[in-house]
Amino acid sequence: MTGRLLGSRRVFGGRVISLRLDDVEMPSGRRVTFEIVEHPGAVAIVPLLPDARALLVRQFRRAVGADLLEVPAGTLEPGESPDACARRELAEEVGQAAGQWERLASFYTAPGVLTEEMHVFLARDLRPIAAEREEEDLRVEALPLAEARSRIGAGEIRDGKSIVGILLACERFGM
Repeated sequence: MTGRLLGSRRVFGGRVISLRLDDVEMPSGRRVTFEIVEHPGAVAIVPLLPDARALLVRQFRRAVGADLLEVPAGTLEPGESPDACARRELAEEVGQAAGQWERLASFYTAPGVLTEEMHVFLARDLRPIAAEREEEDLRVEALPLAEARSRIGAGEIRDGKSIVGILLACERFGM
């Protein structure tokens, strides 16, 4: 049911995303134009302290006009592996390095319109490091993992990658 690609054109190219239009002839013969947002992929990290508190970041997100509480995350640089990106983002966003890493899942964030694949990691055995922090304005908050899960149900954590990461981490530890 893939259809036949008749043509593709890029109509916007930005710093992080591009937009292309794909003209496709569907198996039924109907012609459709798909709007595809191209994204290089990203990582999300659930950093856990020994006392089962997760390090989260609070930052303003212009697209939704609100401060959101999220797991640390970031976009893959050209040629960068998800593992390397996760290590870089953990250092940049919360000033930590991890001795133990576990990939929890990879998923497409919005496959109807977006090519972004999100790779979710659990990071443990944390230690503070001197790292160049991101230019973004964000605040680090330590929250018990069980409380983070409760905040999802209460609608206080609404970011998709954070919901997936926190719930997978809770599942990993039987919470």
